[in-house]
Amino acid sequence: MQIWPAIDLLGGKCVRLQQGDYNRETVYGDDPAEMAKRWVAEGADCLHLVDLDGAKDGSLKNRDAIAAIVAAVDIPCEVGGGIRDEKTIQELLDLGLARLVIGTKALREPDWFAAMCEKFPEKLVVGIDAKEGMVATDGWLEVSTTSAIDLAKTFEHLPMAAIIYTDIATDGMLAGPNVQAMQAMKQAVKVPVVASGGVTSVEDVSNLTAAGLDGAIVGRSLYEGRLTVRQAVEAAGGVR
Repeated sequence: MQIWPAIDLLGGKCVRLQQGDYNRETVYGDDPAEMAKRWVAEGADCLHLVDLDGAKDGSLKNRDAIAAIVAAVDIPCEVGGGIRDEKTIQELLDLGLARLVIGTKALREPDWFAAMCEKFPEKLVVGIDAKEGMVATDGWLEVSTTSAIDLAKTFEHLPMAAIIYTDIATDGMLAGPNVQAMQAMKQAVKVPVVASGGVTSVEDVSNLTAAGLDGAIVGRSLYEGRLTVRQAVEAAGGVR
């Protein structure tokens, strides 16, 4: 299972939100590129970036910080947040990003997302964020009436790289992931599934690995020293 350390960007700084709440933010650093280099030094072999400004208002506000991270490290990086048109997709791929995560736009315009997957095969990831199994959009500000698994099934035939499945209830709460929900998603679809939300301990990583997940995004627990990248990689079956 791949471990994706998360770097969440808000106003050019490295932050974490609790349950996606923009009023519950903790700033962990002013230099996201230095944070990226730190995770690589600790054993990361891929990075998950989130443009929180973009997720909220659909604009590419943290482009410079994203470009600095990609230039600073020599491992695959993905980014999500506010990617809602082909121009932005092309611009971000041109920066050297390995793949892009699209959420709100994929839910609202599945035909557009399908066309983008065909145009950029294996470069796009659908980000499905859920609260009690129902899809949330717009930086988690809205909860829809669509089930996460039903949405995933409508996309699984596309030439996309993966599904990132986030459980909002556990995200940033250091309370452990919703392993049951993650496993249900993995078993429901044929594409790789990356778990996101609540990964706090070596045991959490081991449980997700045992459940068959293809990857796990790890955020706040790294920043607060509860888990190291090296521990997570080893628990996921990697060798360092």
